[in-house]
Amino acid sequence: MRKQWAAACIVAIVPIAAQAAWVAISSDAGKRVEIDPASVRKEEGAKQVVLGRILFDKELTDPRTSGPYKSIEALTRYDCAQRTYTTLKRTWRSAEGELLREEEVRSAAEMPVRSGSLDDKMLREVCRPKAPVDQQSAASKVAEKANEAAAELRKANDAMIQKEVQKSLKTAALPAPAPAAAPAPAKEAAPPAPVAAHAAPRPRPVRRPALQPGHEAAQQHAGIHWGYEGEGRPDNWGKLKAEYGTCASGRRQSPIDIRDGIRVDQPAIEFGYRPSQFRVVDNGHTVQAYVGGSSITLLGKRYELIQFHFHRPSEERVNGRGFDMVVHFVHKSEEGRLAVVAVLMEAGVENSFIQTVWNHIPLEKNQDVAPPSTLIDPGAFLPADRGYFSYMGSLTTPPCTEEVLWLVMRQPVQVSADQIATFARLYRNNARPIQPTFGRLIKESR
Repeated sequence: MRKQWAAACIVAIVPIAAQAAWVAISSDAGKRVEIDPASVRKEEGAKQVVLGRILFDKELTDPRTSGPYKSIEALTRYDCAQRTYTTLKRTWRSAEGELLREEEVRSAAEMPVRSGSLDDKMLREVCRPKAPVDQQSAASKVAEKANEAAAELRKANDAMIQKEVQKSLKTAALPAPAPAAAPAPAKEAAPPAPVAAHAAPRPRPVRRPALQPGHEAAQQHAGIHWGYEGEGRPDNWGKLKAEYGTCASGRRQSPIDIRDGIRVDQPAIEFGYRPSQFRVVDNGHTVQAYVGGSSITLLGKRYELIQFHFHRPSEERVNGRGFDMVVHFVHKSEEGRLAVVAVLMEAGVENSFIQTVWNHIPLEKNQDVAPPSTLIDPGAFLPADRGYFSYMGSLTTPPCTEEVLWLVMRQPVQVSADQIATFARLYRNNARPIQPTFGRLIKESR
């Protein structure tokens, strides 16, 4: 009964045509990613097909039909052995679940699943071994009993709290008792107790639970999303959420003004960048692209390229000098350590690598474009001089995680003024201000 009621609430809130039992995989500002576990079907080998969807908080406008839609469903094939995925079909639906339009993805290409990405979460959910039916049934019964017990416990707890509240209110409303009469001497009648005048009763103070350090500021700024202007601006990041506290308290934050470094023979960065298919998304903070098959190796440690994105103006400065833009190539090792290669950009001649990305910027935020027949080579954007600065820092966006190895290429790369202006139409300023170095060691290639 409880399950039926919960399912009815979900359908009432988000009506959909098929009334699938959607399960949330990821939730972010403005959208939620879900799958329908009942839709999973096995194909040849280690391949699984599943129906998923992106559910947006607000209605968006479809550029093809000009109609409003609230969700995009995608039928996707995952290869559990090869860790790849292929999108087979997309469907746009209205807030009421009505079909707006659908399209078959022709010449669908297999895309690699990056570790730690949303596709990685989807693959692990779809490809994990399923329990036998009898075990699933037993587990379902146990879960149902546990839910019923939890409901009864919550009900009893609520009743107890309500009872205590009513008791406190009645106690506060009663007049204070008169002082007790003095004991009478033996064998004598006690004199009548004097009638005392009492002041109005004072209500008992309400005790509120003490907030943990850092949570008070987070409560005051609840609901404010981080950004680069207004109340969500960088100097407020540490107050927006408790988990963003490092943005304010960290002592190895990025970006920095790179100066007063020591010149040494730094090991060469081995760039294993390869042409590959790619996917571009405008995530509301920057233009970001995902690629596959590229990596760097430094001192024998390999870091896989996860994504690259852009900032305007450049977040880094070199001896006080800023640049028009910067691209950050974000890499991750098997141990989960991050290494970011920063390539500074200055106005000059047109750059074909940048133009390829710009050509595929989505029409709307939080949508992606994955051209099936176009390849991109991150190595084409590297400067001829591979000398670099290195230092330990952090992510330049919340939660400002530290222990990030920064490798800032010394020679800037030229892009055209028109290409800079194109990005400026989307993001006039999406650069975090310079952070204190606190005496960190900076190295520069000789």
